[in-house]
Amino acid sequence: MKLNKTYITAALATLLSLPALAQVPAPAPKQSKPMLLKGATLHVGNGQVVENAAVGFDKGKITYAGPQSGATLSGYDVVDVTGQHIYPGLIHPNSSLGLNEIESVRATIDWREVGEFNPNVRSIVAYNTDSDIIPTIRTNGVLMTQLTPVGGTISGSSSVVQLDAWNWEDAVLKADEGIHLNWPNMLLDKGNSNGDEARLKRIAETREKTLQELTALLRDAAVYKAGKHDQENLKLAALSGLFDGTKKLYIHTNYGKEIIESVNFVKQQGVKDIVIVGAADAVAVADFLKANNIAVIYSGVHALPSRAGQDVDMPYKTPYLLQQAGILFALDYDLSIHGIRNLPFIAGTAAAYGLDKEQALAAVTLNTAKILGIDQQAGSVEVGKDATLVVSSGDLLDMRTNNVTHAFIQGRNVDLNNKQKYLYEKFDNKYKTQQQKPASTTTSMKQ
Repeated sequence: MKLNKTYITAALATLLSLPALAQVPAPAPKQSKPMLLKGATLHVGNGQVVENAAVGFDKGKITYAGPQSGATLSGYDVVDVTGQHIYPGLIHPNSSLGLNEIESVRATIDWREVGEFNPNVRSIVAYNTDSDIIPTIRTNGVLMTQLTPVGGTISGSSSVVQLDAWNWEDAVLKADEGIHLNWPNMLLDKGNSNGDEARLKRIAETREKTLQELTALLRDAAVYKAGKHDQENLKLAALSGLFDGTKKLYIHTNYGKEIIESVNFVKQQGVKDIVIVGAADAVAVADFLKANNIAVIYSGVHALPSRAGQDVDMPYKTPYLLQQAGILFALDYDLSIHGIRNLPFIAGTAAAYGLDKEQALAAVTLNTAKILGIDQQAGSVEVGKDATLVVSSGDLLDMRTNNVTHAFIQGRNVDLNNKQKYLYEKFDNKYKTQQQKPASTTTSMKQ
C-alpha cells in the first residue's frame, strides 16, 4: 500500500517548518499602515466596556477607541474580530523575566549583585531580550513588565520594558524608575527560638546595624541631592530621585508591623513616593496605607494564608478588600519568571472572590501603569496612548477560555509563536503520523 502523496507532502512541510518555531521570533517591524480592529467587545481597562467596538491605531498610537458606529476612519486596514474581546496589554510588576533563565545554570542568572547596598545597580542593562520565556508570556497577554533586581538591603533600580525588542535599549518604556529596598525582618515570634537567646540577640544586633547603615546612606543621599558634594558618587546619585518624587521607593515586606515601621522610617528621611511590595498583611494595616497614600503590589493571590488564624481564602479576597479600602493596588506573581504567564488568571481568581471583572482587569493593567508611572502611555485602550493591546477569542482572565489571537505592542503585530507551541506541534504531529500510518507490508525474510 502506498501512502497518499498529498499527505506526505503536507507532513514534510509541517515538520520542516517546526524548527523555525523553536527559535525566539524576531521582533515585529514598526507599524507601516493604519489598522482598525472592529466588531469585538472592548474592555478599556478603566472600568468601561464597549460592545460592538472598534479600535484604530496608526504609527503605534491609538487614534480611535469606541463604538464601531463612530469609527469614520479612512485608509485603515480593517481586521474583523467580531465575537472576540480587546484588552489592554497586561503589565507584570516585580519581575525577573529576562534576568533569570535557568536556575541551575549560573551564567543565565543576572538578577543579583553582591553586597548589601547597591542602589546604583541597573537591572535594565542585564535584560536578555532573547529569553525563551518571553514569547510564552506574550501568548497569555502579558506585554510589559518591570525588571526588578533582588538581594541585599537595597537591590538596585528597576525599569519597565515592553516584551518585543532586539535589545534592552529598544525595550525600555521607563528606565530606572524606582529603587528596591528589602526591609529587614523583625523578630516576630520569639516562641520559636528554642531557648537560643544568644542567636536572637545576634539577629537583633545585625538588624539594628543594617538600619543604622540605611539611615546614614539616606541622609548622605539627601545631602548629595542638595548639591553639597565635591565629586560624583554613583550610589548617592542613584538615590537622589527619592527625595523629589522622580523615583519611587519599592519596599519589599509583608507583615503589618514591618509595613508601618518601614514607611515611617523612610518618610522621616524625606522619601516622597512609596510602594509596598508583597504586602501579605496589607488589609490589616489598610487604614495606615490609605492615610499615607501608599500603593500596594500584592504578591500573594495564589498562595496560602500568611497566618494560621486567617480564612483559607484570605489571599483570594485580599484584592477585593483593598479595593473596598480605597487603596491603589496591582497584582504580581512575586518574581516568578514562569508564573508571570498566569498573571491574567490571578486577576480572574480575584474576580471570583469579590472584585468586579473590570476592577480585576485594572489590577493588571491601568492600576499597575499608575504605580509604575507609565499610565500616560499604557494601561488602557484610550486615544493617544500606545497601541499595546491583545485580542482574545474568550475571556482573557479565565484559563479555560483565554486564547490570544492577536497581540500588538506600540502598533506592531507581534508573533505569538513560542517554544511551547513548537513542542506541542512536534509531538502532536508525531502521534497523528503514527495513527494514520498504514499497516506494515514488509515481506518476511523466510518467504
